[in-house]
Amino acid sequence: MALINPYIHFNGNAEEAFTFYKSIFGGEFTKIMRYKDLSSAEYPIAENDANRLMHVALPIGKSSMLTGSDVLGIMGEVTENDNRNTISISAESREEADKLFNRLSEGGKIEMPIADGPFGAYFGMFADKYGIQWMVNFTAN
Repeated sequence: MALINPYIHFNGNAEEAFTFYKSIFGGEFTKIMRYKDLSSAEYPIAENDANRLMHVALPIGKSSMLTGSDVLGIMGEVTENDNRNTISISAESREEADKLFNRLSEGGKIEMPIADGPFGAYFGMFADKYGIQWMVNFTAN
């Protein structure tokens, strides 16, 4: 079966955001590439973009990968309005759901506090402090 791995974009703070995510999910980055690593006479990179992340990958759980990058300055900026995509996390317990919800939403904007929902799931929604949309849920078997 195919895997789905979210890829999210940032305005120069991808490294900060992914370090934050790593502090919550654990694990180690499997890949970190900076734009300067690809810079050449044929493909010059502006000095202000050189240290931005071209690609970062963080394994999440058993088979998922959270990936992302910074946009180059010449591409403009991404805004919350550009990014209405949501990353959905299915926790293995209520305790894990609470931990993920509370830590990821720290400094962000809670749209729906985590609680038992009418559809049977323990569920909550928020935008983290980087503007990335998240949903956390746990459904007992």
